[in-house]
Amino acid sequence: MTQTINLKKGFDINLKGKAISTTKVSTLSRTFAIKPKDFDGIIPKLMVKVGDEVKAGSPLFHSKTNENLKFTSPVSGEVVEILRGPKRVIEEIRILSDSSIKYHSFGKANPADLSEDQVKAKLLESGCWAFVQQRPFSVVADPGDTPKSIFISGFDSSPLGVDYNHLIENEKGNFNAGIEALKKLTSGKVHLNLDASALNSNVFTGAKGVEITNFNGAHPVGNVGVQIHHLDPIKKGDVVWTINPYDVAIIGRLFTE
Repeated sequence: MTQTINLKKGFDINLKGKAISTTKVSTLSRTFAIKPKDFDGIIPKLMVKVGDEVKAGSPLFHSKTNENLKFTSPVSGEVVEILRGPKRVIEEIRILSDSSIKYHSFGKANPADLSEDQVKAKLLESGCWAFVQQRPFSVVADPGDTPKSIFISGFDSSPLGVDYNHLIENEKGNFNAGIEALKKLTSGKVHLNLDASALNSNVFTGAKGVEITNFNGAHPVGNVGVQIHHLDPIKKGDVVWTINPYDVAIIGRLFTE
């Protein structure tokens, strides 16, 4: 039976207006910039130089402390500029994108049939590992660790927060495949936490292999740190990983497509 946790503290800021649950396909930008500083806890080491041709999924840099932890290009095109700041710190890798994106293939696989090491290798090689965050400190997770649990917050309680129910409504197969991959990475549970006051997508309510908990209350009820505190508090020496639901679907798509 799904449990419900009621929070008594918190406060909702009632801003005027509401985000409309519609999506549009944007036009492809000609230039993309990847900023290593967006990935907390990572010291980058370049794997490309100006003039290199890359595909979507080609590695651009890796962590200086772990060369298996790669960060990949979102588009295909030419590396046209590498911007450096003080002490030659890499600030941006700029790519002039192709008009039609070409993709690096990582091959299909059913994560249920793979070992933990095989799942990790696929996530690291594709760059999808960067979606996984580690608590404490909220940095990119260390692939050498085994978390005691993994948390997914299925809602955002902040003012004008994103509606994950809308974002993943057509991603049921990919979401379940992503869950299956995450289950290989922990010896504990994968927690999926939902808004008790909302009508949740059947992608969430029908998710397999997860521990579903409903949360009721005011902001910051949707913050994953609050949810960890109530379900599986972090003690000295503990490691817990977190990931948002849309990134779970992207990981699933890596295995299914």
